[in-house]
Amino acid sequence: MTNFAITIWAWEVTGQATPLSFILAVTQIPRLLISPFAGVWVDRFNRKHLMFLGDTVAGLSTIALLVLFLTDHLQIWHLYVSGAVNGLFGYIQGLAHSASMSLIVAEKHYARASAFESLQMSGSYVIAPAIAGAIYAVTGLSGILTIDLVTFGIAIATLSTVTIPQPTTSPQTAEPVWQQLTFGLQYLWRRPSLKVLLSFFLISNFINSASFSLLPAMVLARLGNDSTVLGTLFSFFGAGGLLGGLTLSLWGGPKRRIHGVLIFSAIWKVGLIVLALAQTVATKIGTALISGFCSPFPGSCSQAIWRSKVEPDVQGRVFATRFLLTQLATPLGAAIAGPLADHVFEPAMQPGQPLAQLLGDIFGVGPGAGMALQMALFASCGLVVALGGYGIRRLRQIENDDDLVT
Repeated sequence: MTNFAITIWAWEVTGQATPLSFILAVTQIPRLLISPFAGVWVDRFNRKHLMFLGDTVAGLSTIALLVLFLTDHLQIWHLYVSGAVNGLFGYIQGLAHSASMSLIVAEKHYARASAFESLQMSGSYVIAPAIAGAIYAVTGLSGILTIDLVTFGIAIATLSTVTIPQPTTSPQTAEPVWQQLTFGLQYLWRRPSLKVLLSFFLISNFINSASFSLLPAMVLARLGNDSTVLGTLFSFFGAGGLLGGLTLSLWGGPKRRIHGVLIFSAIWKVGLIVLALAQTVATKIGTALISGFCSPFPGSCSQAIWRSKVEPDVQGRVFATRFLLTQLATPLGAAIAGPLADHVFEPAMQPGQPLAQLLGDIFGVGPGAGMALQMALFASCGLVVALGGYGIRRLRQIENDDDLVT
């Protein structure tokens, strides 16, 4: 709800796509910088305490935003700082949670466990955007932030009742800090198939970031800043994700998990293309439902592959390195998406411009048309990458390879 409300507030204040995409970029950059250290901490320190830390800092950040808003001092750059802080500590919390799952569930249920992780996000998106859109229209940002504080209290109370197992300490945790920081890189360097999977997600994440970060601004621009419709759209994304996550948790995913990565990544990109082309709200909502259904499969199937190939006692460091390498392109994609939209594609798709005359019948003209064209172009490249993954043997057969290089 808070992320949704902040997006609307930033759009109302600036009317540009750049601040919205830049919030995503500054949220991601601290995660990348801290990831090598976070992996060492997760393998060395109490993982439950690290989860508490993430919740506590997020709550303090929300209090700061609320005070600034109520005193009429809130500015766009405050959102950047809050996003950076939440991104950093939220990553530590998420890594501790992810690394703990291998000790909580059996290997045969890894795909189901990953699906339930995706249900956390999808389930919140079912009702959060729609409720946030309605509440925002009445109370503004202050009402959303107040609710946010209540949910942090519930999260901390819930976590306090749960037992989080700790892994058996491996000999590597006694190594010098520098060797621990580079352990993940050394581990991956000796496993070519995992390096190929990393490369696939590096490219895919850049495309996802450069295209999906434009969606809120594109919808608001085309629908006259109607936060209710935007909330409904994201609610259907969440509903689809919830159905997809439930399906995956019950089914367990395809027997060959790489199919879940490649096929559903391709369908997701098709969904983005349709969203860019759709001129009616009904078409956008239907596409959001289908795209949301597909969204849990690539990440959950990929996570199941990783959990089956990486030993539990080193997953903190290896997963942190994986995050660093695969997410390098995410802030870059978000950072370039906004300026490209505001200074290149949006002006080019205004009435009377040559590009608008050429493609106006497909994407429309005026506010939001340029962002639609830009999103469709990036998503089309992502579709080619997803289908092209079947042409790479190491990626296609990753689950059959025992590719440790000695």
